[in-house]
Amino acid sequence: MEDNQTQEDPQNGTQQTPATPETQGTQQTQGTPETQQTLKAQLEEEQKAKSALEEAIAEKDARLTALETALSEEKQGSEASAAELASVKEARDQAVTKYLGMAKAANPHVPGDMITGETIEEIDASVEKGKGLVAAVKKTLESEAAAAKVPAGAPTRGESTEGMSSKELIAAGIKQQGGS
Repeated sequence: MEDNQTQEDPQNGTQQTPATPETQGTQQTQGTPETQQTLKAQLEEEQKAKSALEEAIAEKDARLTALETALSEEKQGSEASAAELASVKEARDQAVTKYLGMAKAANPHVPGDMITGETIEEIDASVEKGKGLVAAVKKTLESEAAAAKVPAGAPTRGESTEGMSSKELIAAGIKQQGGS
């Protein structure tokens, strides 16, 4: 049989093309009007669901774009903050270096190598430690100097004659001259 053969319907006298596998699927989907309406309703529901999903995807895409933009702005802000922080640290380091020089100049009695530090607090602490050490050395030197103090004027030449009686004075004089 050829695909395009037509047959005559004995009931109503019309010609019909015999059902082939291709045309059978078409005939089954055409079905009754109720089936067609059910299929139309399902199609409409699926189209509405598809439309809703497309809207949700569009919203998600818009939200994603907004978040990417915000992230980019935050990265730029973070980079700017990092650059500003580096600038502030450099300025602080310069200020601490100047403060260290001023602390050494303001405390000439403290040895310069004793005044150190990387922060103002550390420098202040080393200055105080240096002042304490200088005070302790000064006190020690003063006490040693006081112990070895030589009286002003000529040194005494022998026994002190203060508080001696006349007889003792004469005996001391004879003794000094080599007599008995």
